[in-house]
Amino acid sequence: MKIDEGISNPIHPHHKLKLEYTEIPFNCDGCKEAGIGLKYSCRRCEFDLHKACAMPSPTITHPFYKKCEFQFNYRPPGQHMRLCDACRNDVLGFVYHCKRCDFDLHPCCANLPQVLDDGEHNLYLCFKLSSSCHHCGGKGPGWSYRSQCKSYNLHVACVKELLVESWQAMYLNADKNRVREIQTRIPSLSGKLRNHHGGRGGKVKKCCQMAGGAVRLIVSAILGDPTAIIGAAVAGFMSMSK
Repeated sequence: MKIDEGISNPIHPHHKLKLEYTEIPFNCDGCKEAGIGLKYSCRRCEFDLHKACAMPSPTITHPFYKKCEFQFNYRPPGQHMRLCDACRNDVLGFVYHCKRCDFDLHPCCANLPQVLDDGEHNLYLCFKLSSSCHHCGGKGPGWSYRSQCKSYNLHVACVKELLVESWQAMYLNADKNRVREIQTRIPSLSGKLRNHHGGRGGKVKKCCQMAGGAVRLIVSAILGDPTAIIGAAVAGFMSMSK
């Protein structure tokens, strides 16, 4: 049986980081974004990194940016605030940057799967929205996941925002009313999709009959560990209408 002896990281050189699994949300000390599931951690220093941040590739390419070569940076380049071109959130730490085109991607965003499959339905990562986001109602920039019929879209940024708010309320001992208020803002896919298709006798297109598992796949992918197992860890945050 192979023993995990840990890995070294330049921004935490004093102790080895060991691979762990957690169902408690953490803030990555590399990219400064939320995470759950697999992480490299130093318990002595309470230091955590997404797997994608702990073991980055020096350079990557991405199908959305065919002319770009992204280089890994431990800090954002330049003096001005930068935005991730995938989720439109601030870049505060580790980042993949294309010097030629001036694009930036958080490590976890750069590793988002092109297709998520929950066993019944596929969700596709898209560069631009084909219709309004079912959370914010906008068509603003930023990547999204969409259903096979192209009728359901959800910004990557919107999923991040809702989850982080929900976790902050729960783990910072906010009152129950605040937690309940935030939970009701998490997209309720079945109800929204049923309305979107006209509610014809409850007959919703099969491609849009996405159970909580499909949404949790999106969540787990965004948080750095695209597996169905991690999705179960955030099941409690999903208020799915039936």
